[in-house]
Amino acid sequence: MSADEHLQRAEELLRRLESTRDELERLAAGDPDADRAVEVLQELAELARQVEVELASARRDAEAGEAGAGRTS
Repeated sequence: MSADEHLQRAEELLRRLESTRDELERLAAGDPDADRAVEVLQELAELARQVEVELASARRDAEAGEAGAGRTS
């Protein structure tokens, strides 16, 4: 996967994270369901972890690409 693909994946995950956060806000605004709120928080944590992984992969791939571009044949 290229750095751009990792960034696109991270953007997709961020959209899912925002949607999940909106769900948590709706839960907080209404009659809170503690069990569902915990589930949503766990989903948020997992999505955030996945975003971090994708960003780290994008950074690694970009740096590897720069290092490869700097070589002379």
